[in-house]
Amino acid sequence: MLPPATLADSAASAALFARAARTYWTGVFPQVGRELAHWRKLAGEIHDPALRMQALEALEKRGNMEGAAAFATFVGREQRPAVVRAAVAFQTAYNQLDTISERAGAIGPEKARILHEPLLAALAAVGPGAWSGRGRSTESGHDHARPIHPPKEDAGEYIGALVDTCQEALSELPSYAVVAPAARRAAERVVSFQAFNRQEREEIEHWGHAQTPPGENLRWWETAASGGSSLGVHVMIAAAAEPGIGKAEVDALERAYFPWIGALHSMLDHLVDIEEDARAGQPNLIELYGSTAEAAERMGFLAERALECARALEPRHRHELIVAAMASFYLAAPEARVGEAGVITRTVLDVFGGLARPALAVFRARRRIKRMALMPGRADADPALFDTACCGHARLQM
Repeated sequence: MLPPATLADSAASAALFARAARTYWTGVFPQVGRELAHWRKLAGEIHDPALRMQALEALEKRGNMEGAAAFATFVGREQRPAVVRAAVAFQTAYNQLDTISERAGAIGPEKARILHEPLLAALAAVGPGAWSGRGRSTESGHDHARPIHPPKEDAGEYIGALVDTCQEALSELPSYAVVAPAARRAAERVVSFQAFNRQEREEIEHWGHAQTPPGENLRWWETAASGGSSLGVHVMIAAAAEPGIGKAEVDALERAYFPWIGALHSMLDHLVDIEEDARAGQPNLIELYGSTAEAAERMGFLAERALECARALEPRHRHELIVAAMASFYLAAPEARVGEAGVITRTVLDVFGGLARPALAVFRARRRIKRMALMPGRADADPALFDTACCGHARLQM
């Protein structure tokens, strides 16, 4: 069990949350909105109707991009725009390729891997134009011709633009050369997870066992889930903004985010998708637990270990707050409070205690605002109204 937080720790966390919230809503969130508007415009220009719909659908998972950009909250003001651009571009590409993969059906691990290789190219930091979207990364020499659809020049250019934007932004960060190997290892795990996840269970199980660090009390699917988490990439993008960061600090970040923080992240994502996956006939990793009680116990354990790892990182409280906010994003979802998911949610919330309370309040309020701002039939229904309302509400919370 985690030791109880002292009053001093609680006060420090609360003060950091207030400062971080102010920075996020005034300095990060508006730029995320501008970046997404840019990508929405480009996605809307894709001529092929199916690919255009997939690109726009991927952009609807806005919370993923907002969460990725949240790491920029803790970097210096001068480096913040580049971190946001890189994070939003990488996560948008991940969402897009994941959406294409879902629609493609059984394509086999090799084709699935090739499909997701632009994620590796995005982190190459070899300058714009290295991956043109037409089939070749100049760094790796790999052929990235997409196996699922006939070549669509404008759709390829859209993915290529995401890759180029990420590369350009990373080239502006002072320490990317130091964190690049760890960032690419995290991306390689994402690519491997996506390659095996929709294949026969034996393949993903074998990969999960192989990735599990020896001596750790992890189920194979918890390790595999961590491999699919993009948080390990985004924490490295943010770390690249810190001048003079050393390899030891990078190694500590990597050990914390893989497997522990990444496992909690992905398993919470599966938690809120239980009913949706059941309706779609899709497998869900929560189902691999023997019972609801076992799932709750294991998710509580993952939350404890994720917090322990976060608290061991410097600066103190920063990553603890990131983990608490990440968990709160999922636990605030209505899907997390019903049936089997509700039992698991209560166990995880018990681990976080008061740490999760401020972020939970903000995320739940945002959902209420979104329902009102984007209500069907409203003459003024507009995503921009949602953005404005969220910023206004958040300022009232600070």
